[in-house]
Amino acid sequence: MQDFIDPSLVDLYVLPWAIRLAMALVIFIVGRMVVRVICSVARKAMLKSNLDSMLADFLVTILNTLLLLVVVIAALNQLGVDTTSMIALIGAAGLAVGLALQGTLANFAAGVMLIVFRPFVNGNFIEAAGCSGVVEKITIFSTFIKTTDNKQVIVPNGAIYGGTITNFSAKETRRVDLVFGIGYGDDLLKAKQIIEQIISEDSRILADPAPAVVLGELADSSVNINVRPWVKSDDYWPVRADMLERVKLAFDDQGVSIPYPQMDVHLNKSAD
Repeated sequence: MQDFIDPSLVDLYVLPWAIRLAMALVIFIVGRMVVRVICSVARKAMLKSNLDSMLADFLVTILNTLLLLVVVIAALNQLGVDTTSMIALIGAAGLAVGLALQGTLANFAAGVMLIVFRPFVNGNFIEAAGCSGVVEKITIFSTFIKTTDNKQVIVPNGAIYGGTITNFSAKETRRVDLVFGIGYGDDLLKAKQIIEQIISEDSRILADPAPAVVLGELADSSVNINVRPWVKSDDYWPVRADMLERVKLAFDDQGVSIPYPQMDVHLNKSAD
């Protein structure tokens, strides 16, 4: 018995399916090439517009995934597959994933805002979301901060962008705010002269804006002198520590007291 294939079956089924399969392959292959070109052009355009490279790569990845999904659906549609239900399924799955990852998506959105608007950059000393330290790295979902005692804190971007951000490195200069209290019996002018002398001997303290040494308050137990020198941001903590130490030593050497809170109690003896 001789095997044979009915030519009518070939014309009716095999040939149309072969053409559809070939067209689907062409759509898929050409579509992938087009997607690659579009993503490459999009990435170059983003980088040319000074967008952060990490954010550009992330957006290009999303664009690549969406375009490839369109190419796959177009190829399947060419094969005669009903893609309507598939699109609805993908949409439902996307909605479910979006609802499940609300916090993650919020962190992503906050990360995009932090990268685009740059309230701080790597190397800045900031205070945000209840912690302070030097920013080591900003990613799409979280920010890495190194604290002053060399601990690494990973903070979700949503917590940072949703609260107050204090950037101590944003400006080139900072003002050191100090208060020195002396006794009511001490020489106020002498104390001010000692402080001004210490300031003039420190080359890290800026002449402009001029430092201020003024009477701040007549407190309950002390006469408070406000000292406001300006320094470069990098010199803030060293100057502050040195000022406290040098003023204390100078006051001790010159006989100027630094009183502690105290209360005088007067007893009146009543006559019997």
